[in-house]
Amino acid sequence: MGYELPSRRTGRPPRRFRGVLSLVAAGLFVCCVGAAGLGAWNYQHVRQSSGAAREAAEAFLRDVTNGDPAGAYDRLCVDTRERWSREEFERRLAVPPTISRYAVDDVEVASDQGQLRGTVTATLTRRSGATDRREMPMVRDGDQWRVCGDPF
Repeated sequence: MGYELPSRRTGRPPRRFRGVLSLVAAGLFVCCVGAAGLGAWNYQHVRQSSGAAREAAEAFLRDVTNGDPAGAYDRLCVDTRERWSREEFERRLAVPPTISRYAVDDVEVASDQGQLRGTVTATLTRRSGATDRREMPMVRDGDQWRVCGDPF
């Protein structure tokens, strides 16, 4: 006479384990979708900001080339305005070699701990004909971009 052992199901995991595994998979899915959405939003935000940073830099350079130092000074960030008085800035613009033309070559914008910062690279042509490339640091001040640092 043979003796049979009671059969155990070894092919299927217990129901509780499958439930926990399903919850973990659903949680990972939600996290991945959320991270992808946040990344897409951040990319769009930075991409749109690069156009605004370009426009602000071009407005600043337009004021400089058109001989409007007051308008250019108003486009500077607070830190730069604290270092340079309006009179010093106007004197600096009046000293040759003055800028006669400009061309914006590149704009880079990045988010640094929630603060948007950028760098605009421009080729400046002086009245003497000499050209040089300058990097102008840009910062977001409220809803406007401002030139920060030494733009010359």
